[in-house]
Amino acid sequence: MAEGTFSFAATFLSLLEDKKYPTIRDIMTTMNAVDIAMLFDEMDDERIPLLFRLLPKELAAEVFVEMDDDSQELLIRGFSDAELKAVVDELYVDDAVDIVEEMPANVVKRILKQADPEMRKMINNILQYPDDSAGSIMTTEYVSLRPEMTVEDAIKRIRRNVVEKETIYTCYVTDKNRTLIGMISLKELLIAEDDTIIEDIMETNVICVDTLTDQEEVAQMFNKYNFMALPVVDKETRLVGIVTFDDAIDVMEEETTEDIEKMAAIVPSDKPYLRTGVFETWKQRIPWLLILMISATFTSMIITSFENALAAQVVLTAFIPMLMDTGGNSGSQAAVTIIRGISLGEIEFRDIFRIIWKEFRVALLCGSVLALANFLKLLFIDRIGIYVAAVVCITLLLSVIIAKIVGSTLPLLAKKIGFDPAVMASPFITTIVDALSLVVYFKIATILLGI
Repeated sequence: MAEGTFSFAATFLSLLEDKKYPTIRDIMTTMNAVDIAMLFDEMDDERIPLLFRLLPKELAAEVFVEMDDDSQELLIRGFSDAELKAVVDELYVDDAVDIVEEMPANVVKRILKQADPEMRKMINNILQYPDDSAGSIMTTEYVSLRPEMTVEDAIKRIRRNVVEKETIYTCYVTDKNRTLIGMISLKELLIAEDDTIIEDIMETNVICVDTLTDQEEVAQMFNKYNFMALPVVDKETRLVGIVTFDDAIDVMEEETTEDIEKMAAIVPSDKPYLRTGVFETWKQRIPWLLILMISATFTSMIITSFENALAAQVVLTAFIPMLMDTGGNSGSQAAVTIIRGISLGEIEFRDIFRIIWKEFRVALLCGSVLALANFLKLLFIDRIGIYVAAVVCITLLLSVIIAKIVGSTLPLLAKKIGFDPAVMASPFITTIVDALSLVVYFKIATILLGI
């Protein structure tokens, strides 16, 4: 956190010590909910409930949503039933669902007990959808209009429901069976004549998603179409909810963080680094380290099987790290590019042969430059014999080609069989490429050097 935030927290601590609670309340009412939640992160656990109780009711609910899970649980356990009900009543359904999903069972029971029956029903309905689906991140608080309404009637309806709805900027038109048949923006309603019929001005080509659509695909649609909200329908195209852009941004952040962790061979975690214990961090990292260590034994086995060749030409040993590192780096470049293309929806499995052909040509160019530069270095700087230099540089060229092809195809194959492509990133590909590079290296050395 920025240095200015730390000094701001110190100011609040000073005001708390002087018991200047009205001043603290006045300052917090001018702040954004996110900034207040970040401020709470700098406070001791015993001070957070006091500060929270100084907030106005609506702002308190907004701050509560932005707080981390541990702080939310701390407050809930300290709330009276009346305080908990006051917060729950101000929450939007999708925010309430997010909180419920992260809380222990006994805390969830308290939250649901204090929610009104309608809110409880909506929460339970959303919780039935699979994790990471559109249904699990949607809200059921949207503005629904009828096609036979006039613009004047529609605006009156929006005014009556504006407080209860998460967004009013896009309204959805449904028939008597709740089937989604159109949409209209608030801007279009405001510029239309009062007696205009909604059916005559609504947009009928509505882009929507199914409740079971993957949340990452939903987030990509926000990025593609610049939506403020996206309607969610069931299998009968009945409107059951909407996903708002703030939830889409949260999904993008969550998916990006998860991909980065997987690419670094770490089991994904939803906790901030500083709030994750040493033992929990160990559990996230050790599985992949064990897998990669075991897989790396193949490299040792390959070197051992060619120990006679190494004994005859000891100089070959010196170039093993360079060949393995260059191959691993080349494979990682291709893998990261392909994984990004897959995540953005730019690349599909059907493109695999185009990708292989492109990466082969790129690898040929990269490998040729690297091999030529290395050949000149070996001859004129390292004073290595021409045959040994040829073995090293031919291997280098072939290693780059192999690495680029492996790095570009493994993520696509992983996606095809249902794995996350991010798993096939740097550590995994490097291990495969290392083994292949060594096999190529010793085979070429055997042929050219006769060992």
